[in-house]
Amino acid sequence: MKTLKQIPEFSTEAEERAFWEEHDSLEYIDWEKAESIRFPNLKKSTKSISLRLPEDMLERLKSRANAMDIPYQSYIKMLLQKELSGI
Repeated sequence: MKTLKQIPEFSTEAEERAFWEEHDSLEYIDWEKAESIRFPNLKKSTKSISLRLPEDMLERLKSRANAMDIPYQSYIKMLLQKELSGI
């Protein structure tokens, strides 16, 4: 059995990040004993973008979103997700 090193205490996230950039986790963690877990309630990170659309297209998007009683930005995300997932 391999002896693992003790993971040090970190005072900041930056300090921990710097540590792991310089050290191999195999010296500190037995990955064969690791279990896969899911975090289903975590919110995905988002990034704002700027998108130029023809005015008539934007008006049609807004009209359809309004008919569904949702914000037009949410409607655009729904359309993109549908296209990307191949539904």
